[in-house]
Amino acid sequence: MSLYRDTAVVLRVQKLGEADRIITMLTRRYGKVRAVAKGVRRTTSRFGARVEPFCHVDVQLYTGRTLDVITQVQTVDAFGVQIVEDYQRYTAACAVLETIDRLAAEEGEPVLRLYLLAVGALRALAGRDRDSSQVLDAFLLRAMSFAGWSPALTECARCGRAGPHAAFNVQAGGAVCATCRPAGSVRPSASTLPLMEALLHGDWDTAEAATGPVRREASGLVAAHLQWYMERQLRSLPLVERTVPDLIRERASEAALVGAGEGDSGRPLN
Repeated sequence: MSLYRDTAVVLRVQKLGEADRIITMLTRRYGKVRAVAKGVRRTTSRFGARVEPFCHVDVQLYTGRTLDVITQVQTVDAFGVQIVEDYQRYTAACAVLETIDRLAAEEGEPVLRLYLLAVGALRALAGRDRDSSQVLDAFLLRAMSFAGWSPALTECARCGRAGPHAAFNVQAGGAVCATCRPAGSVRPSASTLPLMEALLHGDWDTAEAATGPVRREASGLVAAHLQWYMERQLRSLPLVERTVPDLIRERASEAALVGAGEGDSGRPLN
């Protein structure tokens, strides 16, 4: 019996028999691993709650004939406790896990960068310090960079001419100049591509200053780009609830009140 130990993020679970489950995890050193957790569906299980999706765990396994078997589990971070209480964050976290599962296609292949991205995204969603939609978009952009599909944002995707460029084409690979722009290209607002660039590189001051419409437009381009190059639709993405953060709502309301209260002289009416 060959034992090994690693930290992992639980991606999904499947029932096996009457009391067991197959746990799919992304580990730090061994990449994606599928293993059997015996007896975890029984009420007497010692670690059943520790091998649920979103859990960050320290796990010990032994190598089986077809599937490895989990023997010990210790919780490193209980991200799920904070995530499942908020539908918006829950759906964003589901999209994160599904993307990881798709990108880490080969079992046993180390993907350290993807593992670190997963832990960082779940920690940010559980911490609730940032808008969940922006956390998801930042994760997706960085995951596409890991996979080699990062969209061109500051230069033309076809000729490499430095931008900024006004058009974006998913099939072409991102931003395109006026000369290379193919039919069907979209013209996002001037702030959308800079927002995507800020999310990709972690410039949160710029990202959080973006307005609601710009955020939604960037989210649409990110989702379209990801699913085009992945060649399949993510089931969880249409369920992601994207709402305007409270701070943006407050600023918009204040601006509307000021605009409604101005007379011909430009001074607020009492």
